[in-house]
Amino acid sequence: MSVKKINAHSHLLPEPSQIPTFMKDKKLFWIDEDKKYMRQGEWSRPITDPSFFVDEKLIWMEKNNIDHAVVITLSQLYGNGLNERDVNDMIRFQNDFQAHLQETYSDKFTCGFVVQPRFMDQALREVERCVVEKGLRVLCLPTHFQDDSGQWKTISHLSVMPLFELANHYNLAIEIHPYDGQKFIQLADQSWRFHLIWMLAQTADALHFYALNGLADRFPNIRTCFAHGCMLGQASFGRRMQGFEGRPDLFKGQSSPERSNAHPNIFFDTLVHDPLILKLLIDRVGTSQIVWGLDDPYPLGEMEGVGDSYPGKLLDDAINANILNKAEQKQIYHDNVLRWLGKM
Repeated sequence: MSVKKINAHSHLLPEPSQIPTFMKDKKLFWIDEDKKYMRQGEWSRPITDPSFFVDEKLIWMEKNNIDHAVVITLSQLYGNGLNERDVNDMIRFQNDFQAHLQETYSDKFTCGFVVQPRFMDQALREVERCVVEKGLRVLCLPTHFQDDSGQWKTISHLSVMPLFELANHYNLAIEIHPYDGQKFIQLADQSWRFHLIWMLAQTADALHFYALNGLADRFPNIRTCFAHGCMLGQASFGRRMQGFEGRPDLFKGQSSPERSNAHPNIFFDTLVHDPLILKLLIDRVGTSQIVWGLDDPYPLGEMEGVGDSYPGKLLDDAINANILNKAEQKQIYHDNVLRWLGKM
């Protein structure tokens, strides 16, 4: 019998006609009519695969034997730096789009929703709306957000606790994903450095404070997944422990990073591009805490046409290198994703 596969990290774009006029008028986000580029302000990005859109996505999933996908919200629509009205309108549009996808294709998609922690009252109302009215149960959060003073804070900052408390009340799955690094790291945006290097640092920073603030124990009903395997978070574990033990004066009242290591409510996706890094992830947290994530259809995802990549290549490589066995592979493809989603 074939293994049922659930992709825990997928993306979809709305059709150009589905995007409200105000989004383009205010340069918040829009898609060219020919669907060649997505745009925001002066930024643009090529739409590199037809499966960015739902009809083509369904064909792509069938071709690659993917039974179901968790659709993560668009990082471009986190709303950092925008005023409260624009954030509200933009996020409601995105969440309504996600809810429509899940309702229309419930056998194929579980969809996430997003809030902006800078505007906490708005964020809490949106959680209530999305969970109670729309039936969405995957809360997507940025690794960092910009507060009223313009300072960047990690999503694990203590000011965000009301949001985690509400997520805990509703037993939500959480996805933590990086973006906007170029807005607060003063380096030229070249050679894709913010996607290849700094996104990994952002996610490691979010995990660092998630662990120090003891959120996995404090909120036992939520299950949090860190995108892209939180690669630098795994590699920096020993250094973080050395710092915690070597300078206790800097960590008063905080939890040891060791308490969150291999925690049953902390998950990581497989999108690390390297069997040796996957082995480190397995050694660090165990196969039970790893979910299959493709980050499709972005070219940094496991997409055919990018070198020798294809959906599932990393797990196949890990099998061939004796890093995984077939039973563990099946667990990552299916059972672990269901546990993260709270469906098992």
